[in-house]
Amino acid sequence: MGEVVNLNRARKDRAKAAARATAAANRATHGRTKAERAQTESERRRAARLLDGARREDGDDLA
Repeated sequence: MGEVVNLNRARKDRAKAAARATAAANRATHGRTKAERAQTESERRRAARLLDGARREDGDDLA
């Protein structure tokens, strides 16, 4: 025979786990120093420039 489960408690536990996951993501995003945020932004911009530089032009010289 299985264990008796209180459905209200299970629902609340699931909501708390989701809230903890959201809080952890927010801490990772917002809990950084200004220098760390600036470094991440510069890395993102550098990657975008690299990608744009490698993009091929759509030209008529293919025909």
